[in-house]
Amino acid sequence: MIYPMFAMVLLTFAVLIYMAALRFRCVKNKQVHPRYFKLMQGEALPDNVAKAGRHFSNLCETPPLFYAAGILAIVMNVTGDLVVHLGWAYVASRVVHAMIHLTYNNPLHRLGAFAVSLVCILGIWIALLSKVAA
Repeated sequence: MIYPMFAMVLLTFAVLIYMAALRFRCVKNKQVHPRYFKLMQGEALPDNVAKAGRHFSNLCETPPLFYAAGILAIVMNVTGDLVVHLGWAYVASRVVHAMIHLTYNNPLHRLGAFAVSLVCILGIWIALLSKVAA
């Protein structure tokens, strides 16, 4: 599980760098005053900048459930193919989710990728619980 977890960390950093680049560009182009970022209040951000910020926040919401399950899987030595495949499927669905959200942003497509990611997390947790129950 360490490799899927690291892949999620890389995705999070990639979105962070993308978001920061967009913010710097919008300040440089005088679309937003730098003061906006002091309290995240003031004039409206350009859509792509707001979207990137929202997506970064999203990567700090449900992924902790994945990280916790991954750590438990490692500690409990639950390293079967099912758990690892679910881990990679989770990462893949989050990459797809990010690509949808940060590009054409169709809510139904985004919801589908998000739902797949949640099913993957739930599957990992069920596998962990079945190990405890055994």
